[in-house]
Amino acid sequence: MNQPLPIVCKTKPATDWRQAIPLPLLEAALILTWSSGFVGARFSIDYAPALLVVFWRCVVVTLILLPFAARQLRRTSPVTLLKNAGIGLLAMSGYLFGVIQGIAQGVPAGLAALFADLLPMGMALLAALVLRQRLVWQVWAGLFVGLLGVVLVTHGALAWGDAPLWAYGLPLLGMLSLAVATLWQKHLPATQSMDLLPNLWLQCCVSSVAFGVIEGWHGSLAPIPSSGFALSVLWTVGLSTIGGYGLYWICLRRASATRVASILYLSPPVTMLWAWAMFDEPLSWQMALGMAVSAVGIWLVVRSENRQKP
Repeated sequence: MNQPLPIVCKTKPATDWRQAIPLPLLEAALILTWSSGFVGARFSIDYAPALLVVFWRCVVVTLILLPFAARQLRRTSPVTLLKNAGIGLLAMSGYLFGVIQGIAQGVPAGLAALFADLLPMGMALLAALVLRQRLVWQVWAGLFVGLLGVVLVTHGALAWGDAPLWAYGLPLLGMLSLAVATLWQKHLPATQSMDLLPNLWLQCCVSSVAFGVIEGWHGSLAPIPSSGFALSVLWTVGLSTIGGYGLYWICLRRASATRVASILYLSPPVTMLWAWAMFDEPLSWQMALGMAVSAVGIWLVVRSENRQKP
């Protein structure tokens, strides 16, 4: 008598939710959350020293993410931890310190933001000069057009200011710090890459130590008992760090470093929309024109990279 064959149920492998979300949707969320960091910094300076807010921002994220990151952190080799910690110091501590300390030294906020928005150009130059990567002329054209749009958007907020000459190099160094971290992360071997939450935890942990040393050298690290300080920390924790940096690394795993950086060309006009909604700052047709020009530049970059795909 023939025995019935057993029924084998094939289950589909689990799909990473980040892969299921369309990349343009993730990039739109990245623009929204990344620009929130500039608004959070603008809001926080009325209630506390900027670096004190950044210190507590990193501390709170470290505490929130620890339960989700502890298991993988225990299983990760010291070499991998050290490399990812180095990336975190450059991406978070170096970038935020350069931009914020430059403003604290008297560099106008608009000029500091423009220097920070040179990230796509800085990354492309580093990739070409250091990594010997060749970018087609359409990508370079898109980067220059996108930068032109940023200049149009920020033109009304630009001023030279009275800061010492060396202070103008701080935002540029911050931008280069993030550019180096991005390229390092992008070229890290798969065996030394960490999942998003443990990686973000590690970056915030080492950055909290760095900012604790810097701010503690000048004053107290105690939190300021005010609703404004608490709101500043919570804003930058949820939107700017978990949202902004988290989406930055997610997009970087799914697209080229040049594309992800070029998307941030839309950060200045979106930041001004935030400022209009929260601080009643005026909008202008020049801002809308600059946003359109930046969008054309991003389209050129994305279109060129899509053509190069096999």
